[in-house]
Amino acid sequence: MNAGLRGLREPLVVAAFSGWSDAGDAASAAVGHLAEAYQAELAFELDPDDYYDYQVNRPEALIDPDDGERQIIWPTTRIKTAQLAGGRDLVLVQGIEPNLRWRQFGGLITSALRSAGPARVFVLGALLADTPHTRPVPVTTTTRDTSLMETYGIGESTYEGPTGIVGVMADLLARAGLPTASVWAALPHYVSHPPCPKATLAILSQLERLLDVPLDFGELPELARAWERGVNELAAEDSEVAEYVSQLEEQQDAAELPEASGDAIAAEFERYLKRRGR
Repeated sequence: MNAGLRGLREPLVVAAFSGWSDAGDAASAAVGHLAEAYQAELAFELDPDDYYDYQVNRPEALIDPDDGERQIIWPTTRIKTAQLAGGRDLVLVQGIEPNLRWRQFGGLITSALRSAGPARVFVLGALLADTPHTRPVPVTTTTRDTSLMETYGIGESTYEGPTGIVGVMADLLARAGLPTASVWAALPHYVSHPPCPKATLAILSQLERLLDVPLDFGELPELARAWERGVNELAAEDSEVAEYVSQLEEQQDAAELPEASGDAIAAEFERYLKRRGR
C-alpha cells in the first residue's frame, strides 16, 4: 500500500482534513491548491468503508466530462505525491475527518508517512474567531519538536479542550518521532461560509515561509481580493455588521498584532466552541 511513498528523498508533508477542524474549508483548500498546482499523483487512498458514515458524509454522483460515464465518488482520505520547484518531493494528505475508528485511521496515516521518511510534516487547520475580514488573516504555528522550535522560533500550543482529527494527527505524528508542526488560520466568524480564499492564501503564505520554497499561488491573490470586496459590500448593506467590523478593527489595531499569538488562537478556539454550544 505504501509503495508509492518509498524512494522519496526527505519529502515535505502537508495534511488537511475537511470537517470540524476546517472552518471555511480553508485548510483543505490549501492542500487541494497544492495538489492542482503541482499536478500531484495518487499514491493510495483509504478504504472509506472502514472510517466513514455515508449518512453523514455521502458519496457523490458525477458525470465524467470526457466519456459521459456516471461515477460514484466515495468520501475518503487520499495521499498524493508531487514535486515542488527545484525538485523537492512533496506528500499531500487530503481527506475528511473520519466518523469511525479514529485511532486506527491515525495509525494507518502515521505508518504511511513514516515509510516516506519526511523531513517535516505540517498539519493544517482553520477555526472561526473574532477577527475582522479587512485585516490579515491571523495564522499561528505550534510544535512539540524542539528542533522546529529552534528553527522557526515557534512554541508549543497551550490549548486544552475538545479536539478534532487535526489535533489527534499532530499528536500521533509527534509521538512517532516525525518533526511535526500545526498551522492554524483564524477566520472571521461572521463570514464562515466556504470558500475563504483569503484564509487559504494566508495558510499557503505561512507554509511558503516554513518550507523555505517558493509556492505557486495561482489566482489565489486575486480571489482573496475579490472575496474581501464582496464581504465589504455585504457589510456596507448592514449597519450592525459594519459597526461590528469597525469594533474588531479598532481592537486589533490597538493590540498591534499583525498575527495572533498561539495563546490568542487558543482563546479564540475556546470562544468558537462556546458559540457552537460545546
